[in-house]
Amino acid sequence: MQEKILEMLQLQNQLNNDTNGPEWRKDVTKNDKVINWKRCIYMECAELIDSFSWKHWKNIDSGIDTENIKIELVDIWHFVMSYLLKFHTPTELVIFIENLVDTKSDIKIPKEWTSENNKNINEYLDVFEELMALALVKNDSEPYQESLTEQFFRACDASGLNFDDLYRLYIGKNVLNQFRQDHGYKEGVYKKVWNKKEDNEVMQEILSKNSDIDYQTLYNKLSEIYKKEVK
Repeated sequence: MQEKILEMLQLQNQLNNDTNGPEWRKDVTKNDKVINWKRCIYMECAELIDSFSWKHWKNIDSGIDTENIKIELVDIWHFVMSYLLKFHTPTELVIFIENLVDTKSDIKIPKEWTSENNKNINEYLDVFEELMALALVKNDSEPYQESLTEQFFRACDASGLNFDDLYRLYIGKNVLNQFRQDHGYKEGVYKKVWNKKEDNEVMQEILSKNSDIDYQTLYNKLSEIYKKEVK
């Protein structure tokens, strides 16, 4: 587990260096754009919550998108790690994270949603809203960093996202994020829809066929599909 944690931290550190420049720990990009990692966290939490049919005026029986919940958690993990890496090196964070990975939640999101579950939606959303609330706190102390990270893993447990799946999906999303940057994401020329499928979905399909695929092979496969299917 320690090796996988370190690998994720190192990949995130490198992605931040490549995407934002060497001063990103000072909360500014190479283009003088302000970075706020905690804002990224609570905005991604809002996107995750939209995976539930929480709106009382719209699609009240549409259920939940369990796979998208997991993808949103992986997105949040990018930002949690980035926030922690502002204050610590990857090596320093390994034991810190390992000690929190097994945090459990009293809330368990149903795999199969029924109309009865709608009555308890506030309870199911609480674990994510608590993470959102923590991300809004103006505090950077080490106890706070621990609380934020612990709540993230509590949200993972509630969603049925175990560490191995978090690692696998993180590697996949990290490759996709790098691929996006290399193909004009910041410039606005990158196409997120590939032959009527979002790139996230394409990446997940590749992983589902080969869960042990390595970083470079996945990148090459994405490149091959992108060239062929994106016009």
